[in-house]
Amino acid sequence: MRIGLLSPSMPPFTAPEAAKTLATLADAHGVDSLWVPEHVVLPESYATPYPYSDDGRMPVPADWPYPDPLAWLSFVAGVTTSVRLVTGMLVLPQRNPVVLAKETATIDHLSGGRLELGLGLGWFREEFDAVGVNFADRAKRFEEYVGVLRALWSGEETFHGAYHDFTGARCYPKPARPIPLIMGGHSVAAARRAGRLADAFFPAVGDPVPLFEECKAAAEAAGRDPSAIDLVAEASPVTPERVEQLRAIGVTRVLVYPPQVPLDELPDAFEAFASEFLRPAFEL
Repeated sequence: MRIGLLSPSMPPFTAPEAAKTLATLADAHGVDSLWVPEHVVLPESYATPYPYSDDGRMPVPADWPYPDPLAWLSFVAGVTTSVRLVTGMLVLPQRNPVVLAKETATIDHLSGGRLELGLGLGWFREEFDAVGVNFADRAKRFEEYVGVLRALWSGEETFHGAYHDFTGARCYPKPARPIPLIMGGHSVAAARRAGRLADAFFPAVGDPVPLFEECKAAAEAAGRDPSAIDLVAEASPVTPERVEQLRAIGVTRVLVYPPQVPLDELPDAFEAFASEFLRPAFEL
């Protein structure tokens, strides 16, 4: 079972030295991947309900630090050798996919093929307004942008769509291999989109089984092999027993939060975390 760390870029690890320490410890202890979330801005006032809480409000203040995921992963790529580097999740419709293809291919090339691109549709209308992107057509943009990325990472380099149109647009360096696309979401529509388009699916819900089934059905309907889509889930509670439950339903990668301790306590806390959870989980 592969174990990844959620939100390693967030407090208490926002300082450069903390980021390097956490990343090198994860690398040394065999952690599979680091998953870095994204919000470009957090408006102080918003009407859009936050979909992951009962009261519809985000659990952090507007000044909560959200480092850019690509910049953060580039920073720690230089001090690690094996841990995989994952955006979790980058809001794809807010990005220019041609520029994103160049940025991600460069990171993957320099890190030795360790980048994976976790992608989300985005839920925060006020953030879209601030970025200057139409919230209403984000699903259409998302699907087209996936095609743009894959065209530019390949030797094809040609794409004709509603938002982007190019022929023989040479884009180098190429990634070490086509960068895996992991899609997130909490809805049936997200699960079906992942089944049609993704290499992996991470539903941000307590019980992922119904969405996993929707994803598999959509993959089969699209003529894809459902078993080729990696299934990802968060372990809550964080125990080897919970990891075994997830493995039994087909999960191939489990995500947990790193120890939430001050920097000077992190090496000891991580060793305890590895001994009590990581190593038993690896054996499952």
